[in-house]
Amino acid sequence: MSRPRVAIAHDYLTQRGGAERVVLALMRAFPDAEVHTLLYDADATFPEFRDARVVASPLNRVGPLRRHHRAALPLLAPAASRMRIDADVTVVSTSGWAHGFDVQGRSVVYCHNPARWLYQADHYLGRRSRSLPGVVLGAVTPALRRWDRAAMRRHDTHLVNATVVRERFRSAYGIDARVVFPPTVVTPEGDEARVGPFDPGFHLVVSRLLPYKNVDKAVDAFHSLPDERLLVIGRGPEADRLRATLPPNVAIVSDVSDAQLRWAYRHALALVAPSIEDFGLTPLEAGAFAKPTLALRGGGYLDTVADGVNGLFFDHPEAAAIATAVAAGRRTPWDEAAILRHGRRFDEETFRASIHAAVDQVLAGSG
Repeated sequence: MSRPRVAIAHDYLTQRGGAERVVLALMRAFPDAEVHTLLYDADATFPEFRDARVVASPLNRVGPLRRHHRAALPLLAPAASRMRIDADVTVVSTSGWAHGFDVQGRSVVYCHNPARWLYQADHYLGRRSRSLPGVVLGAVTPALRRWDRAAMRRHDTHLVNATVVRERFRSAYGIDARVVFPPTVVTPEGDEARVGPFDPGFHLVVSRLLPYKNVDKAVDAFHSLPDERLLVIGRGPEADRLRATLPPNVAIVSDVSDAQLRWAYRHALALVAPSIEDFGLTPLEAGAFAKPTLALRGGGYLDTVADGVNGLFFDHPEAAAIATAVAAGRRTPWDEAAILRHGRRFDEETFRASIHAAVDQVLAGSG
């Protein structure tokens, strides 16, 4: 009997983030799978995708859309509906569009978060909520929500990446999904390469530069901490505005390699995590290097940060609260062995076993 044909679907491969790292983990779990996506920019995402069989939609022929996927928003739902995947089972990695692909055969959805622009638009857009894109989004939201909900309900099994996402998923779709934590991908094994202008002993932010990530609040905190240093690793539409406000003890670098990210984690004092995340992967990456996290109390960090074990919480995404947490982290006698133990239940082997079990269940007709 031949092995079932497995495909992987993902919204778009145009950036380097936690969702794209999950797709890489899925590729390792199903090494023969094709990867189907709306947009693919090989230079902007992780280099490992160059070794995959990536099938992109016709939108990918429009170069500016590959570089600015948000500009394609009015076109994405129709394009997603025309993406046909012929496989025995498709594992769908989605936070907005891939669950709308025309999937033949069985399917397992792995949802990172219901589409922020549909269900958390003010949070997602931040200062841009009254801009032209925000007004356009508001006009099309009712139709997009109908499309989104119908598309999600077509699938056989639904998994989500965090406890808070399970609640959002239930609210958006009326479906009770099972939590499967994504794996820690950046681990200490591998080459390291120095990044940024600071010597070891800095604080670290690893984040996309979007309004809801609150990176500006972390930068503001270090304005009041001239004896501390902050290295921000990330890219996004907030980059130019943030760089215009940087004090001398803060630096931003973009498009780093995994080797550079390993060096940054290895030589940081602690990770600063000021956003409401769906899962909260970066505390686990920092924890793999036995480094603690100073995190906003909420979202996925409630799954990945144990207060006093691998990190400390602050209650408000404000500069003063972050500065207080930095000082508290400096005073805390961290147990590196405890930090490492905490992270072991989020390893890739556990993730892979859960995804394989879900695929086997839907193939057996019990999803």
